[in-house]
Amino acid sequence: MALIDISLPRSVARALRLPAKSPRRQQIRVLKKLLKKARFTEFGQKYRFDEILLSKHAGKKFQQLVPTYDYNKIYAEWWHKTLEGKRDICWPGKIKYFALSSGTSESASKYIPITNDLMRGNRIVMIKQLLSLRTYHDIPVKSIGKGWLMLGGSTDLQKGPGYYAGDLSGITAKKVPFWFSPFYKPGKKIARTRDWNSKIEAIVEEAPNWDIGFVVGVPAWIQMCMEKIIERYQLNSIHDMWPNLAFFVHGGVSFEPYKHGFNKLVAKPLTFIETYLASEGFIAYQDRQDTHGMKLALNDHIFFEFVPFNNDNFDADGNLVENPEALMIHQVEEGKDYAILLSTTAGAWRYLIGDTVRFVDKERCEIIITGRTKHFLSLVGEHLSVDNMNKAIKLASEELNVNIPEYTVAGIPHGLFFAHQWWIACDDAVDPELLRQKIDDSLKELNDDYAVERNSALKEVYLNVLPVSKFMEFMHLKGKIGGQHKFPRVMKGKMFEDWATFIETGTISKPA
Repeated sequence: MALIDISLPRSVARALRLPAKSPRRQQIRVLKKLLKKARFTEFGQKYRFDEILLSKHAGKKFQQLVPTYDYNKIYAEWWHKTLEGKRDICWPGKIKYFALSSGTSESASKYIPITNDLMRGNRIVMIKQLLSLRTYHDIPVKSIGKGWLMLGGSTDLQKGPGYYAGDLSGITAKKVPFWFSPFYKPGKKIARTRDWNSKIEAIVEEAPNWDIGFVVGVPAWIQMCMEKIIERYQLNSIHDMWPNLAFFVHGGVSFEPYKHGFNKLVAKPLTFIETYLASEGFIAYQDRQDTHGMKLALNDHIFFEFVPFNNDNFDADGNLVENPEALMIHQVEEGKDYAILLSTTAGAWRYLIGDTVRFVDKERCEIIITGRTKHFLSLVGEHLSVDNMNKAIKLASEELNVNIPEYTVAGIPHGLFFAHQWWIACDDAVDPELLRQKIDDSLKELNDDYAVERNSALKEVYLNVLPVSKFMEFMHLKGKIGGQHKFPRVMKGKMFEDWATFIETGTISKPA
């Protein structure tokens, strides 16, 4: 029986048959549901949730009474109490699970609260995405009923005083619904493995015993796993092992830099399905093939606000200013970049997640991820986004027929002016100077500000080509191997210091 035909619990089925409403009405309903549930918490009492609920304009009142938060601020004021085991702080009850998330720029781990309400909302959004596959054309739906290889963090979570902590993917796998267990690979035993290399080896060993139709994970690690399987069993493609493999569900980073490499591993096209699943919640998903955008999950467990990503709302380091302009879903415009504020069923309130998005279809509420608030380069006003970089890498790799799965960029001094330094991961033979020119020329076409500054204060672009293994080795030394960890596209601060040391010496400095 295909997974898509499994009978769903009645409560979930009701949640999936939602009446058509305007995005604004959907979001106000979600906000009121969140406020009602959390009104007796410490947070809800301090910020007068009851008063907001009585207001005729709940959205505006919410924005007036509740301040914005980034992780450091909300942890210092509120979440540290939940980690200490206190109840009813930002969400009713005691928080028993925390997702460890360090992002790609900070070195210290963040403890993101995970609740049963959040996990339930995530599952509902996941099922909605599954059901949306029925609308795809020429999709082998039978593959959904095959095995699902979910390559994530260990389910053997760290035990704290009254809580468990680990990767969200590990927590999710540990709490897999009973009806999903027959499909779930690599299985609970391998999923508990903490050592990433040991986990990959175990998956490679078991690969011939599975009939995989779906793979789920971060592109870099899925690609590495497939390459090891092909190498171990001397296959021409991954389809020699898994002929029913049809879907790859990915998220966390743009897939464009990886697509060329993936095409070399398959014998027939895969359907690539993008998701936007963060530690803070399941934010959006691709529900149709003929678009690059993902549909926001507006009617479930997250209330969204959108902060225009500009100099009025963010400082030069990408930090949110006090009292920024925050828009609701009906106020956004297509083609502009916004940072997202989330309020969720895990006690995140007006929380800056750190990603920037752009609406590509406002009517359908479809977005693309364009980067991070702290992962952009604007030394002299070039306003270079990760989205620009991804497109330039894609164009260059296709034109030169090379695979570039990873890259990173830093801004550096150049006399009295500035330059960009690129490091490119590529195991194919490529002329670094030609690659540099291709990327530079593409960015000039993609970004008018960049083109202007290349004739002004942005004096030079440098590029070094490194083996892919060099990037993986750095991630290993940083303790960011596997799971949901992604290589930072822009190097700044302590991460850049460590990267520069690593490039020069092959090691990184350890904290005192």
